[in-house]
Amino acid sequence: MKKYKPTSPSRRNMVTIDYRSVLTESKPHKSLTSGGKRSKGRNNQGKITTRHKGGGNKRRYRVIDFKYDKLDIPAKIETVEYDPNRSAFISLVCYTDGERRYVVMPKGVKVGDTFLVSEDAPLTAGNRLPLHKIPVGTFIYNIELKPFGGSKMVRSAGAYAQITAHANGYTNIKLPSGEVRKVVDQCFACVGEVSNSDHKLVKGGKAGRSRWRGIRPTVRGSAMNPVDHPHGGGEGRQGIGLRRGPKTRQGKLAYGVKTRRSKKYSNNAIVSRRKTKRQK
Repeated sequence: MKKYKPTSPSRRNMVTIDYRSVLTESKPHKSLTSGGKRSKGRNNQGKITTRHKGGGNKRRYRVIDFKYDKLDIPAKIETVEYDPNRSAFISLVCYTDGERRYVVMPKGVKVGDTFLVSEDAPLTAGNRLPLHKIPVGTFIYNIELKPFGGSKMVRSAGAYAQITAHANGYTNIKLPSGEVRKVVDQCFACVGEVSNSDHKLVKGGKAGRSRWRGIRPTVRGSAMNPVDHPHGGGEGRQGIGLRRGPKTRQGKLAYGVKTRRSKKYSNNAIVSRRKTKRQK
């Protein structure tokens, strides 16, 4: 981590990642990038569906290989790069047939190392193999939900899941949230943890860094009027009143309430729910 001299109030509290000691390339591979606009919290009608999003620096999208569909072909890691669209580092890899792709970089792997996507791949960091070939207790990331459907879970910086059991064609996986979920054991996953585990230690230091990232300010409900928020109104600083608990701007309970649909298609895949804030 990199700390700064307190030349200003914002610099005094700023802590960032020392990218110079980690990254090996500053410009992305041109053929694996694309442009395009971000939604910025709006739907196809232009209406705001997610508040506090908008603005921010322009980004070039890096096309990441989440399918890993080149089986039994070794790949060599050529670079470690920054990706503005995700918290983890990415790597440009070159397969032995000459094709280059971007992948999410695992922790503990360096430039020059190789990895393999195969049913018989060794159990080393970065290699990818079916869940039924991975022993209980192993840390994994980039997990598929359907065979050859592409990685869907555990892809952010420093994240990892753990295999807890194999039974009846399914593998039980403990996710970073604490939820235990069943996944078909023919699905593939990468061995190890995602890189950039220090991402959680970053301190912005000033409001402007959030604006650069496209995050707009969040106003407290208690600072609003009653017409704008259930917590609003009152003389001076007031609490939330005689309510069952904190509420959202739309009047729904905010904490300790299940938000998952009762008839969601994947409910039967959940072995143990994650703990809510109230349960913790």
